[in-house]
Amino acid sequence: MLEPWIFIALLLGAGMLLPGVAIAANWVLSPKKPNSLKNTIYECGIETVGETYVQLKGAYYIYALIFVVFDIEAVFLFPWAVAYDQLQLYMVLEGVLFILILAAGLIYAWRKGVLEWV
Repeated sequence: MLEPWIFIALLLGAGMLLPGVAIAANWVLSPKKPNSLKNTIYECGIETVGETYVQLKGAYYIYALIFVVFDIEAVFLFPWAVAYDQLQLYMVLEGVLFILILAAGLIYAWRKGVLEWV
C-alpha cells in the first residue's frame, strides 16, 4: 500500500540532498582570503561616492505588478485558445470580454503614465 509513496519519498530526499551537497561543496572548496578591499561596497565595479542607500522607485513595483497581471492572463487564456474550435458562442464572447477588460486596464495604466520608464 505504501509502495507508490516510496518513490515520492526518494525523489523528495534527492531533491533536498543534491542542492545541499552543492552548497556544502561550495563552502568547503571555496577560497577564504577576506581582506578590506573585498569587503568594500561597490556598484557594478565602481566605488560608491556619498550615501549608498537608494530607495526603490514605486514605478518599478507597479510595472512588475502589471507584468504579473498580463502573465496570469496568458495562463487563463491558454486553455481557452487550445479548445477554441470546440467552444460555444457564449464561451467565445466571455473570452473576448475578458480580453477587453484587461485591455481597458492596460489603457488606463498607459494614460496614467504607469508604463513610463523614467
